[in-house]
Amino acid sequence: MKIAIPSLKSEDKPIFIASGFILVILSVGTVYTLSTQGTAPLLSPGYLLQQLQTGSFLGIVAAGMMVVILLGHIDLSVAWTMTAAAMMATTVGGDLAIPVGIAIGVGVGLVNGFGVAYLRVPSMIFTLGVDSVLRGLMVAHTGGFAPQDSATPLMRALASSKLMGIPSAIFVWLAVSLVIAIMLKRTAFGRQIYLTGNREMAAYLSGVRTRRVILASFVVSGVCAAMAGVMLAGYSARAFQGMGNAFLLPAIAAVVIGGTRILGGQGRYAGTLVGVILIVLLNSVLSIMQMPEAGRQVIYGSVIICMLLVYGRGNKVQS
Repeated sequence: MKIAIPSLKSEDKPIFIASGFILVILSVGTVYTLSTQGTAPLLSPGYLLQQLQTGSFLGIVAAGMMVVILLGHIDLSVAWTMTAAAMMATTVGGDLAIPVGIAIGVGVGLVNGFGVAYLRVPSMIFTLGVDSVLRGLMVAHTGGFAPQDSATPLMRALASSKLMGIPSAIFVWLAVSLVIAIMLKRTAFGRQIYLTGNREMAAYLSGVRTRRVILASFVVSGVCAAMAGVMLAGYSARAFQGMGNAFLLPAIAAVVIGGTRILGGQGRYAGTLVGVILIVLLNSVLSIMQMPEAGRQVIYGSVIICMLLVYGRGNKVQS
């Protein structure tokens, strides 16, 4: 009698592969630290919580990036959206700091969404241009110097305080994750994102207001980037020039590693979550091994290219 073994769904395979790589990274890092330092910090709960705390900023950015990538687009403005939100939040200060930072994300998302959905400019070009505009505005705002404004107590609490021994930033990341996961799986808007990402013209002909879906998705990405920027400023106690630059490639890599199809229409948020954890642990091990930043960027870029070859070769009808 043959026993039927259930096969993995195509969307589940990347998650299992990424989970396997996480175990490999933990094993390699543990062996390296044991051989060089005589200890295994990677297996310490305190160390892992610390890494997840710093990884929560990347996780929030990747959550918004995934929503846009599901449409077959990309948001290259997240780096300076983070920076602009953090700078303006610390400049305003007080009770309005966080609302102003989030408002920056909404504004950037509306501009990106309008340019891509209504002006029909390719998202890669338009969001890159918006990123450059934001960079120029922030340099003009600060005169090219490091801002002297500090983060508010609430910003610091969200990023650095602990609740039941767990960093509060992790709870914020979990809250964002729940919202994004429920939105994609349980709401009409989430289904419209997948439909639009698969075939925008077919979705439009079936009654989906695809332009509004694209506009709203870029707003989600902008808000997530702004939230991450505000929290990063709270963690660092202040905003600084280019603070979001280190998050662009890792955010894209985390989404793609998790199995989200770069051409849109396919992907699960659980995969993005696993992808972020993989990137965080990989970055931790590379830091322990004293890998220079240039080497890390080469690794991130190579990962994206490899995953594009694996997941991005399917057919997609362009509208």
